[in-house]
Amino acid sequence: MNQDRTDTALPVAIIGAGPSGLAAAAELGRRGVRATILESSAHLAAGWRYQYDHLRLHTARELSNLPGMPIPRSYGRWVARDDMVRYLEEYAHRNALDIRVNSPVEQLRRTGPGWQLDIPEGPLAASAVVIATGLNRTPHLPDWPGTETFPGSLVHSARYQNPTPYGGHSVLVVGAGNSGAEIAVALARNGAHRVWWSVRTPPNIIPPAADRWQRMGVLVDKLPTPAADLLTTTFERLCLPDLSSRGLSRPDEGLYTRARRDELNPVHDRGLVDEIRRGRVQPVPTVAAIDGPRVQLTDRSSIQPDSIIAATGYTTDLEKLLGPTPLLSPRGLPTVRGSRTSPQAPDLYFIGFTNHPSGHLRYAGLEARAVAKTIHRRRKHGGAAAPAERPATEHAPPRPPESTSAPPAEESTSR
Repeated sequence: MNQDRTDTALPVAIIGAGPSGLAAAAELGRRGVRATILESSAHLAAGWRYQYDHLRLHTARELSNLPGMPIPRSYGRWVARDDMVRYLEEYAHRNALDIRVNSPVEQLRRTGPGWQLDIPEGPLAASAVVIATGLNRTPHLPDWPGTETFPGSLVHSARYQNPTPYGGHSVLVVGAGNSGAEIAVALARNGAHRVWWSVRTPPNIIPPAADRWQRMGVLVDKLPTPAADLLTTTFERLCLPDLSSRGLSRPDEGLYTRARRDELNPVHDRGLVDEIRRGRVQPVPTVAAIDGPRVQLTDRSSIQPDSIIAATGYTTDLEKLLGPTPLLSPRGLPTVRGSRTSPQAPDLYFIGFTNHPSGHLRYAGLEARAVAKTIHRRRKHGGAAAPAERPATEHAPPRPPESTSAPPAEESTSR
């Protein structure tokens, strides 16, 4: 990795050395466009590197490759955290990517025909900028009334590493996304005395053979939402039991309604259904308030956990980078993504901000290729506007939710 900071004019600056940023740089390099990745942490793939020990890809290996390099078969179908980090490091090495670590971009602003990026060492100029910092940027911890009175451990899932410290504890896991579900299962199977799983909205759950569901997502993506919902809901109900008697009702809306409107991914069943049926993971309503050692729930019942793990999502923190701008929705998500740009911000691209039903990494790779083609065409034509290229065979990404001004209360992103 090149850490030479003497250059002050960059053809393309990419913010973030996660999978999306690496893919964009590699695709640009294949087209002869030099790209420099600016990474705030000391290592690439920080979003994977520092997650909990038992994290695995939620999408099948063969459908999660970055452009130009398959994930090794030896890593298995569901790639583990450390193997994913190794893959991303090898991807950067093979593509000879220019990555400048410990280079947080504090502010981005339009200056004349290009962009200025402020990093601690001083300003950098770039003709085009790709923001690839992703959805899981800054942990969001709800401000529950009485939080300060809780005597036990209360951490965001970003600080959870493994179930070992929770042996013999009663633990409340908050958040109906994949992280919350996987943490609850790991705790139940590794010695926790009792595990509650706090769910605000019952999630769509897909069965263990999730690779088949992902393949179906590629095909079903072209269907209208009602038809896609009917198909996936039928399979969901045929494959999974009704858990209403155990405290988890069936979702009121279909998988594709929630994916396209709210960008919420389904929960992959990695033991969750069995643990709920056995009573080792107990679904409960969402948290209303905390009163000392007791947690009040929205159904007016209360529980008394020793520890709370909040898998309650992340914010993008793009407002800090961009300042007040119409480029962001009330939830802080880009209003244009992939190779589409805003007339108010030419040559500024956002990738990796879409939870697509066919797989986040798969779609991010398609976005990276489309962005690279668009930037290459614009440079070839001397910066003249060219038609934006959308990922091949894909619909436009879902419209960013506009109705909520707060971050989602449950973690639902897929890695």
